Amino acid sequence: MEVQDIGQKSFLRFKNLNQLGVFHFTTTRQGWGKNGYARFTGDKAESYQPYREELARAIGISRQQLIFPRQVHGHRIVVVNHPVSSEIAGTDALITNRRGICICVQTADCVPILIYDPRQQVVAAVHSGWRGTVSKIVAKTIHRMQLEFDCEPEDLISGIGPSIHHHVYEVGQDVVVQVRDNFQNFKELLKPSVHEGKAFFDLWGANKTLMTESGMKEENIEIMGMCSWSHDWLFYSARRDGAATGRMATGIMLK
Repeated sequence: MEVQDIGQKSFLRFKNLNQLGVFHFTTTRQGWGKNGYARFTGDKAESYQPYREELARAIGISRQQLIFPRQVHGHRIVVVNHPVSSEIAGTDALITNRRGICICVQTADCVPILIYDPRQQVVAAVHSGWRGTVSKIVAKTIHRMQLEFDCEPEDLISGIGPSIHHHVYEVGQDVVVQVRDNFQNFKELLKPSVHEGKAFFDLWGANKTLMTESGMKEENIEIMGMCSWSHDWLFYSARRDGAATGRMATGIMLK
């Protein structure tokens, strides 16, 4: 992980993507205007467009280059072929091979994942909470990259961004059952809890499992290793602060 301060804002970047010269970023909660609770999608454009404009100015691109999905904790994946002026509804992962389009996701405990294919010049941005994780959205994104752009999983470079760490991410029996049903290594991913029927779920490990099972090389997957719940001065956390809190944006673009 590398940190870059732009004005009052701090941005985080992955070392592996930086070494390849890939334009990408994850925002923090530091330095935002208005009420400080940055949001990049929502019911009303006037509530989130000022934050998009603020983000675009900070990273040196136009607001029109930023593309966000309206996330629903599902597994719909959209290939973006041209700039769009509004949100892409009902979607949790974006893929593009078009230059100058910055595809993004927003999170506040869920896992943001960036993927880059240096051979085919394709990028993806994935939002994966527990629902997206058990529905294997990142594996489906990799498969879609293979189908649409002839990507080979062993070529892919990826980063798992700031999100909730398993030591504070206790889940109920409904989630435990789905993890057991969808992961052969569920014993590694579910840590014991003192509360009956509950466990602590390792979202980072689960998504890394999905990527390696899809054919990605383990050494090509960088986990930023920062917990959104624990680092309260740096990140928003829906579990800690409530659903009305702000969001971090994580984006990637072919320049």
